[in-house]
Amino acid sequence: QVQLVESGGGLVQAGGSLRLSCAASGIQFRIYTMGWYRQAPGKQRELVAAITSGYSTKYADSVKGRFTISRDNAKNTVYLQMNSLKPEDTAVYYCNAENRMFNRDYWGQGTQVTVSS
Repeated sequence: QVQLVESGGGLVQAGGSLRLSCAASGIQFRIYTMGWYRQAPGKQRELVAAITSGYSTKYADSVKGRFTISRDNAKNTVYLQMNSLKPEDTAVYYCNAENRMFNRDYWGQGTQVTVSS
């Protein structure tokens, strides 16, 4: 059974930092592209950051220079370090595991991040 379990969300003041973690089980973690998405109330889910099996990364323009995605294949975990948080970063953050070769796509349950002004 595949599980992606996010943690690390919470309430923080603008300018603060949070680190999200997503622990994966039931998949061959190292061959998956891992991503963080977010969805704010009334908005579509959007990609925040992703890291491939080869450690290439990409970021949404809105978070470049503030967020950093990383992965630890030994721990089957992907992280999102979020610095200089802004109220517009408030959303539910979801972890995603994707492998296009095998047509696999999995989601976590989400973790709330709230940034107060």
